[in-house]
Amino acid sequence: MLYPELFVQLEKARWDMATDIPWDTFSPELLSDEQAQTIRLNAITEWSALPATEMFLRDNRHDSDFSAFMSIWFYEEQKHSLVLIEYLRRFRPDLMPTEEELHAVRFEFDPAPPLETLMLHFCGEVRLTQWYRCASEWHTEPVIKHIYSTLSRDEARHGGAYLKYMKQAIARSGDQARLAFAKIGMLMASSGRSGKPLHPTNLHVNQSLFPNDTVQSRLPDPDWLDDWLTHKICFNSEWESRVVGGILRNLSSLFERTFESVQQLNRYRKELVAATA
Repeated sequence: MLYPELFVQLEKARWDMATDIPWDTFSPELLSDEQAQTIRLNAITEWSALPATEMFLRDNRHDSDFSAFMSIWFYEEQKHSLVLIEYLRRFRPDLMPTEEELHAVRFEFDPAPPLETLMLHFCGEVRLTQWYRCASEWHTEPVIKHIYSTLSRDEARHGGAYLKYMKQAIARSGDQARLAFAKIGMLMASSGRSGKPLHPTNLHVNQSLFPNDTVQSRLPDPDWLDDWLTHKICFNSEWESRVVGGILRNLSSLFERTFESVQQLNRYRKELVAATA
C-alpha cells in the first residue's frame, strides 16, 4: 500500500494557512481589480476538487489504498480554494464567491475507466504546477505571489503521488496500464494541435448535461480560463513546452523508454495496441 508512505511524505510538506502565508506583507496598491477577479474565479475552479473526489471514490471502490489517498488529495486541493477565498475575505471581500457559485461546480461526472482517469489527473497536476508558477510571476502583490508559489509546489507533489500509483498499476496490470497512460498522455501533451490546453476542468464529463458539463462552463465567467492563460498570465509556448516536457519525461521514466516528442509517444502507443490486440 502507498497511502501510509504518502501520508508521511505529504504531512511533512504541509503548510499552515495561518502561519505560513505572509498575510501582513499585503500591499494593496499592487493588487489590481483585474488580478483580484482572476483570484475569485480560480477559487471557484479549485472548489471542483469536491466532485472530482466523489468521482474517484465511486470509480475506485475496488482500490482502498488509492481511495484512502484521496483523503490527503481532497484536503489539500480544497485548501487551495480556501486560501484564495481567505485572501479575498481579508483584502477584497466584495469579490468573495457565494456558496451558490461554489456549489455550481459540484455536479456528477460520468463513470470513466480508472486508469485513464488517473493519467488524466496526473497530467492535470503537471499542468497546474506550471500554470501556478506562471501566475505567481504575473501577480505583483506579494501575498498572492507567495500563495500561487505554494499551490504550485503542492500540485507538483500531487503529481509525484499519482506517479507512484501509476507505477503500481503497471506492476499489477502491465500493458493494459501502459496503454491507458500512453493514450491519455498523448492526448494531454498535444495541446498545441488541439488549439487549447487540456485540463480536467475544461473537459466534458457528463453527457446528459452537455454542453454545460465542464467545470469551466459552470463558472460565473465560462471564458475566464482561456482569457487568464492567454491575456493575463500569458502562458506562452515556452511555458507550454515545460508541461509537455514534464509529461514526456515522466512517461519515459515510467515506461523505461525515451520520449522526446509526442510523435514518439504515439508510436509507442501503437506498439502497445498491436501487442494487446
